[in-house]
Amino acid sequence: MAPVDRFHELQVFIAAADTGSFAKAGAKLRISPPSVTRTISSLEDRIGTRLFNRTTRSLSLTEPGLRFLDHARRLLSDLDNAEIDAAGESTTPTGHLTIGASVTFGRAIVAPLMTAFLTAHPRITVSVLLQDRVADLVTDGIDVAIRISHLPDSTLVAKRIGDVRRVLVASPAYLARRGVPAHPRELKLHSTIAFTGLMQNREWRFVNGEANATVQLSPTLEINDAVAAIAAAKAGDGITIALSYMVAEAIEAGTLVPVLDTFAPPAVPVHLVYPHSPIVAPKVRAFVDFAAPRLKKRLDELKARP
Repeated sequence: MAPVDRFHELQVFIAAADTGSFAKAGAKLRISPPSVTRTISSLEDRIGTRLFNRTTRSLSLTEPGLRFLDHARRLLSDLDNAEIDAAGESTTPTGHLTIGASVTFGRAIVAPLMTAFLTAHPRITVSVLLQDRVADLVTDGIDVAIRISHLPDSTLVAKRIGDVRRVLVASPAYLARRGVPAHPRELKLHSTIAFTGLMQNREWRFVNGEANATVQLSPTLEINDAVAAIAAAKAGDGITIALSYMVAEAIEAGTLVPVLDTFAPPAVPVHLVYPHSPIVAPKVRAFVDFAAPRLKKRLDELKARP
């Protein structure tokens, strides 16, 4: 009987779990769907339990499958780390690196760093994945992500690189026409443009003395894209909410003006995050070491602007 390649089995199992399809797992690993089916069946027979629920249209993990998935990911990660450790600390960073960030932050802050990073590390290739949702780093195959939020307790390693503020802005023409609100409750008398990523439930949170409070709004316009909401504000359509880095240049240029700055809520921290591992891959360490001071400097520069 031929020896079982147990690590190959784990790779196939993880690919099937991540893609939700034997056919997609085969395409990902460049093997045939029947080969995937045989490998999974062999794995299930050997350990004596069903890992997947199969129908003609769907594939889902069983409860034992969900538990086994965590172990499988750890085992393959440990193998990768063992190879990295054996290669030695002086190994030149190499391989493919996937970086995750929100769309606007990625365009404005992360993407401009890439040319210099790739020049400094010519044996690394990079994919930058921009999306306005909180990605699961393991499931989405992301090595390092930038998170703009207060982080919950998790297994991720987090390195704080700065902070950004939530700000309300409007065009000078709009404020000249409608007046400048002196208190958050006066926002109800204004046209407001809600960027839904920051103004959830049509509420704006503000600081009232020592406490946080909210004002419920009825936006004239709701947009799920920050750039479009800011453009509407520049056009004089109303007051919108943004993160400080999104509008720093427009404020400096005078096309937007901060509103109710003294009531702004506390700043939101920005972190570089990556999965915890006993040994950090050189490509991940290289990016974190390169990006952290540059991102911090850029955020500090934007914070210093008017």
